[in-house]
Amino acid sequence: MVVLVLTACPPGLRGDVSRWLLEIAPGVFVGRVSARVRERLWERVVSLVRGGRAIMVFTARNEQHFDFKVHQPDWLPVDCDGVRLMCRPAGTDNATLVGAPAKGWSDASKHRKAKRFGSR
Repeated sequence: MVVLVLTACPPGLRGDVSRWLLEIAPGVFVGRVSARVRERLWERVVSLVRGGRAIMVFTARNEQHFDFKVHQPDWLPVDCDGVRLMCRPAGTDNATLVGAPAKGWSDASKHRKAKRFGSR
């Protein structure tokens, strides 16, 4: 089983990958191909992805029963006692994520405080 995720890639690459894998969501491909096809597909993705990112997860004979390859990742793969993990770079806490709530008081809370202390 192979899962390939393409982010910010040229549309032609998605069409090219769809020859071997099924696109189940925009930029997410799944399928079952041989190891040789998987390796050649990865080489093609890396050569055509340009400024985008690519992550390929595939079955493997190890403790996790899968392995992965990344190209231009935001998070970095690290080996921790034989187990591969993804390490989030420092400075990417919840406040910097897209859609995360801003820190501090809400506007409603500020208005309630203003009413309460303004009447004195």
